[in-house]
Amino acid sequence: MLRHSAISFFLVWAGICAWGRTRPHYGGTLRVEIAGDPWQRPGGMARRLVLDGLTRVDANESARPALAVEWNSENQDHRWQFKLRPGVHFQDGSPLTSIAVVASLNTSCPSNCPWSAIHAAGGTVIFTGDEAMPNLPELLAGDEYLIALTMTSDGKPPEDVVGTGAFQVAVLSNGVLTLAANENCWAGRPFVDTIEIRAPRAVRDQWLDLGVGRAEIVEVPPELMRQAQQQRLAVLASTPVTLLALQIAESGSLESPLLRQSMALAMDRSALSNVIFQKQGGVTASLLPANLTGYSFLFSVDRNLSKAQELRGGITPPPLVLAAPGDGTMQLAAQRIALNLREAGFNVQVASGANQHAELMLREFELEINQPQAALESIAHSAGLTLPAIGQGDLALFQSESEILGRYTLIPLLYLPRAYAVSGRVRDLELNPGGSPDLADASLLDLPRGDAP
Repeated sequence: MLRHSAISFFLVWAGICAWGRTRPHYGGTLRVEIAGDPWQRPGGMARRLVLDGLTRVDANESARPALAVEWNSENQDHRWQFKLRPGVHFQDGSPLTSIAVVASLNTSCPSNCPWSAIHAAGGTVIFTGDEAMPNLPELLAGDEYLIALTMTSDGKPPEDVVGTGAFQVAVLSNGVLTLAANENCWAGRPFVDTIEIRAPRAVRDQWLDLGVGRAEIVEVPPELMRQAQQQRLAVLASTPVTLLALQIAESGSLESPLLRQSMALAMDRSALSNVIFQKQGGVTASLLPANLTGYSFLFSVDRNLSKAQELRGGITPPPLVLAAPGDGTMQLAAQRIALNLREAGFNVQVASGANQHAELMLREFELEINQPQAALESIAHSAGLTLPAIGQGDLALFQSESEILGRYTLIPLLYLPRAYAVSGRVRDLELNPGGSPDLADASLLDLPRGDAP
């Protein structure tokens, strides 16, 4: 009997010790390496660490309180009131006011906004629109509408990005952005003391640093996911959240819808997926992924070169420029698309980086919102397209998307996941709806003595 009691005590003690070793605890520096700009919009890793939105979107596609605690609509969704959370302060100590929120939103969205006007009224922010705004709470959770301080108490713009988030800017030195825990964050203090974001950093160098303990989180581009698995990296991957699409100018030599439709039919999506992106993600002719709607299969992804040539009707537009921002993979994808278009009779040359005079642009759209109507509106807004009114239900959503696609100004090609390789020291790391890591809730295991890099 005594032996059984001793064994039971040992098992309980071992379980308590194991829980104590793995449960989240405070402290440490989390080191992250990325290839892009940590402040880029959308998707910059530093943005959601330093800034908050009025709302956030949960896994059930619903808007939840963040800097706003409640909201209501009037006049058939033409007017919305958002009541701010009381007692919140920016990281410099300035109070969060409705005036500060309005100033931030006017700065981040000076035109072509989901609303027509915005103004402050006490502790409330009021949005009005010429059109109904049924999805405004979900849209305000997007990266573009995160709230930043635009003016300090002495009437000057802040030197660094200042928000209300879990971390605040500490220093930028030698390509390393250091963020310190915000001890007074309204949502509670994060677990780690600091986050170091090294950027820009080539993927090859990121993986080397992960292997020798100089980084805890690094990027895994979609085309390298299989290689990362072969190297036994611990990979955390999202569902397909990045839409790769070809945007076509609606004026000039491509004003004719038949020419744009010809281009759409010339796309060889399977080659892009299989050759360039190593079969990661999936081909799509829909702006929204299948897991959000269930109807994406109704839009054909098949290439029809003969029909493309027929629609062109012997018209040969002047030479066209296809701009492709980003890394070498985007350039390879652009070269493949240019080849498809040449086979259909278009003279296309690829230019790297942004080009104001480019008739064609290879673009990536981050799906930050998992509510279908709001996601479609967000993509259309990012592309500068006029969105038709979206009614309730799947049929109305399908009809609205069909109307956008029927203009042939935005040609969906692929939906790709976002992925990261993670050190074994990192605990409780999850990806947010946009596919970026939620570092505010992550914690670190202590390094064994003598193992510090």
